[in-house]
Amino acid sequence: MINRCMIPIAKSPRDYQAFRISPQDSNRLAIVFDPTSANVSLTLCVEIFDAGGKTPPNRHNLAVELFFILKGEGLATCDGKTVSIGAGDSILVPPTGTHELKNTGSGRLYALCFMVPNEDFVELIRSGTPVELDEEDLSVLGRKDALVPC
Repeated sequence: MINRCMIPIAKSPRDYQAFRISPQDSNRLAIVFDPTSANVSLTLCVEIFDAGGKTPPNRHNLAVELFFILKGEGLATCDGKTVSIGAGDSILVPPTGTHELKNTGSGRLYALCFMVPNEDFVELIRSGTPVELDEEDLSVLGRKDALVPC
């Protein structure tokens, strides 16, 4: 067995690249780690839903997807079963599970999204339109100092 040591990678919200996959989408994804930076087939992003925003129903052939709700409230649906979600809740979506998340609150819904393996997820995100994280996003992500330009 070969032990390989990897130097830890530290990022702050000002380092995240954010995208809207399709122009009509009401959610944005800020990439935290991808297969290139992590040196393993995973994607970690923050998914940000505007009020009333949702993902289109989607599924993955091989990937497990996990959502951890940071702020806001909404509904998570997988294979026809719907549950209410709020800050601190986790949703685990198995491979092939058709799922969607919807923001039902009056403010934004923020969710950490982990996908393993990547299954071309980060490539799909990057194929979209680049967007900026605003003051509210950076505040929720805990780095108010990230607003100060370098």
